[in-house]
Amino acid sequence: MSQLIPLRALLDDSGLPRKESAALSQQSTGEPADPREGAAMSRGRTITVPADEVSEAFARLQPYLPPYLRKIEPSPYGSGLRFELAPFTGREECPTKPRSFYDDPALRFVAEEDDPREFRIREMADRVMSDLLEQAGDEWRDAAYVADLKQVVADAPERWKTYEREAKALESAYAYLRTADVAREWPAALSRLVDAQDRTRDAAAAFDERALDIAVVHRKYLYADLGHDAALARAGYPEAKDWHIASAEDYGSGYFSQYDTGVPLTERVRRLIEQQDNHITKVGRLSGTATV
Repeated sequence: MSQLIPLRALLDDSGLPRKESAALSQQSTGEPADPREGAAMSRGRTITVPADEVSEAFARLQPYLPPYLRKIEPSPYGSGLRFELAPFTGREECPTKPRSFYDDPALRFVAEEDDPREFRIREMADRVMSDLLEQAGDEWRDAAYVADLKQVVADAPERWKTYEREAKALESAYAYLRTADVAREWPAALSRLVDAQDRTRDAAAAFDERALDIAVVHRKYLYADLGHDAALARAGYPEAKDWHIASAEDYGSGYFSQYDTGVPLTERVRRLIEQQDNHITKVGRLSGTATV
């Protein structure tokens, strides 16, 4: 999230800066600073800003404050500002500084040695705007992440349920081969196992089609604050924490880790079927069962 400037502004009832706002800062010693002054970070150091300059900085910012800004309030951590923003849908443009902000002659950079007062005002205005847009960008990115997931998840829940059903049937068919009753119908039991393997493989491939779409969105929002499970839950799919979704790079790569984690569901099923087939082949060889 955004790093806030060490500034505490007195606000009106709406939460937006008053024209007559004074600012409070906290010195490194922990002693209260002059309440008529504020502080802003500049080039890795703290600069003291008198109250009238704080008011001037906010006055110059007024034309550029975005419509989604609801409130500005002191940070609960004792320094800086916290911005309350209206929720984003994720379908807006990513929040950025308007071109006119850079072109505004009242906000363009002025060197400290040329005009210390203007330097402080413009540094504070730029920092407030930058922190506001950084927070807005973070919140917008999370909203866009969720919106994109809602668009691609589609029938993934149904496909996952189908896979779980077929995987359970496969487990039962394989477990039956270890019972005493199977000796009476060994070829038929093997045939049912093969059918279960095929259905499970198909169900896994169907789910992987959706999982790839989801994985691509995860990769697109790699630097969003939301994690994968949290984003899917916010999109309306809390059960997705149980879904097997590999990274976007793994789908179709053909090069997989020896471990199940991080591989597509189809590859996980392929390995399971290979283990089952190898076991059955070994049983047939050791028992002399010709049908194996």
